[in-house]
Amino acid sequence: MINTDDKLICIQGNEFYKEGEIYTVGRIVNNKYFQILTGNNADHWYATLDDEGIYVSFDSMSPKDNKAWFD
Repeated sequence: MINTDDKLICIQGNEFYKEGEIYTVGRIVNNKYFQILTGNNADHWYATLDDEGIYVSFDSMSPKDNKAWFD
């Protein structure tokens, strides 16, 4: 179960989230979607929690996998 203010480590980064950095969970939308704050805690992206794990997906139309993964 994910809760607001939980800390997650980025295990595979991208241009918004750096691998090895710790990020804070923001507002919970439901049991599948929630915010992960960016490094300065001023902005956020929406994360997904499913059978694959915890990730933020960027540009689903791009052939390049641009997901950031968290643990």
